[in-house]
Amino acid sequence: MVDLLQGFRVRIGARAGSADTGRRRLAVRGSLVEICDHTALPWWEGVAVALGGGHGQARADGVRVLLAGEVYNGPQVAEALGDRSLTEGPDAELVLAAWLHWGLSSLRVLNGRFALALSDERSGAVVLGTDHAGSVPLWVRADQDGLDVSTEAKVLNGDPTTALEVNGTEPVPGSGGVHRVPAGTAVLFRGLGEGRLHSAPVRTWTPPLSRELLAPDQAVATVRARLTEAVRARVRRDPLPTVVLSGGIDSSGVAALSRSVSGRIRSVSMGTDLSDEFPQAALVARHLDAEHSEIIIPVAELLPELVWAVWAAETADFTILEYLMPLVALYRRLADGPRRILTGYGADIPLGGMHRTTTSLGPLDAAVARDMATFDGLNEMTPVLSGMHGMWSTHPYWDRDLLDLLVRLDPGLKHRHGRDKWVLRQALSDLLPAQTVNRPKLGVHESSGTTSAWTTLLTATGVPVARVADAKRSMARQLFQRLVIQGEHPAEIPFDEVLRHATRATRQAERQATA
Repeated sequence: MVDLLQGFRVRIGARAGSADTGRRRLAVRGSLVEICDHTALPWWEGVAVALGGGHGQARADGVRVLLAGEVYNGPQVAEALGDRSLTEGPDAELVLAAWLHWGLSSLRVLNGRFALALSDERSGAVVLGTDHAGSVPLWVRADQDGLDVSTEAKVLNGDPTTALEVNGTEPVPGSGGVHRVPAGTAVLFRGLGEGRLHSAPVRTWTPPLSRELLAPDQAVATVRARLTEAVRARVRRDPLPTVVLSGGIDSSGVAALSRSVSGRIRSVSMGTDLSDEFPQAALVARHLDAEHSEIIIPVAELLPELVWAVWAAETADFTILEYLMPLVALYRRLADGPRRILTGYGADIPLGGMHRTTTSLGPLDAAVARDMATFDGLNEMTPVLSGMHGMWSTHPYWDRDLLDLLVRLDPGLKHRHGRDKWVLRQALSDLLPAQTVNRPKLGVHESSGTTSAWTTLLTATGVPVARVADAKRSMARQLFQRLVIQGEHPAEIPFDEVLRHATRATRQAERQATA
């Protein structure tokens, strides 16, 4: 069962905004919900996209909340507020109650996957906030009369001469003044419509830098308990959640715990004509008695998914796009939603799985700290990846409480006895086949052959091996410009055209460098 807002585009201010609301549409799909409130300043007007009932709006005592996404620690928040009935209603009502009780500090209390906009008539403040990981990206364009706010940058555009700087945010170059609200940040605006708009950022979460020394058995038990709770909160009341299953420890653990929580699951695996992990995934699916399916995507069809990946993730980082292309390809071939999808994505970052050859604990921990400090803005967990087809995806390993634990763990529990992600493997050892628990790490871009196929395609067109990264970067940036800045639709952009442009530019740069 899915009942939430996938995303929104809204103007909050004293008069109509500058966003191009004609041609530029949100990529997420679902039921359109009109947002219109002119009963008091600031005015609200815009549109949201809902799955299920999509109860993402709430208003009381002069406070208005618009919430895209969901809150996972609702029972604990409701208990602290002394009103357990809040767990039975929409999450927007819970957020509203938390705001009325804690004010801005409420965003330090909430554990979820969300982006929100809030106005408080009592103080004249408008607040834009993201969850701890910025996993639902939030973008804003400010002028003296108001704010254009959206969960997708592509729908915001305007006259750069009227745009204002927004303190504590990251500007999107060439976008006419669009800024990204960072992960774990609330931006507080005052003076809206008064000709003196002021903005101030407030951090609501930062990755922990301290490390906690737990006994191995205690660490294993705590990881198991927190991951179980993270999965339970995400399965919610869905009688048949879908799990993206590769057969590795990360996704298999999510599948096993989803099965134990909900009683039954659907699992799906993706492969190409070049490479797949079907046997490993099938082993886990049989072990869990899952309703399992396999999707084979020819490499010739996989690489053009780059266009859709840029459109969804709104990033020009080609290394991240290599991870996302297989997921986008998979989601685009599933039956349209509403559907709730859980993944094992993201476990490698706090557990150092991407550095599995780094055996010295100091450098391993330094790598984890670096990765946690640089994930923001990559948008690799954006729900738009699945939301393009009316599905809601969520990632238990980036649950705030679990993430805090995993990051803080002694690195000697992450790499132990020659095994990467030791603590996670131990925590799941009784739920999965031994072959799965002991299986070495393999990234989705590796198991699907995405990285090698893209490289092969470029070298076949004459790009020197030393320039492959430049060509990939050129393709990603070209698509970002056309899709996010100029507002084109992916269906309008032939992949071969992008490929030709990038390879010509890369070969020309090589000739100039060697002349």
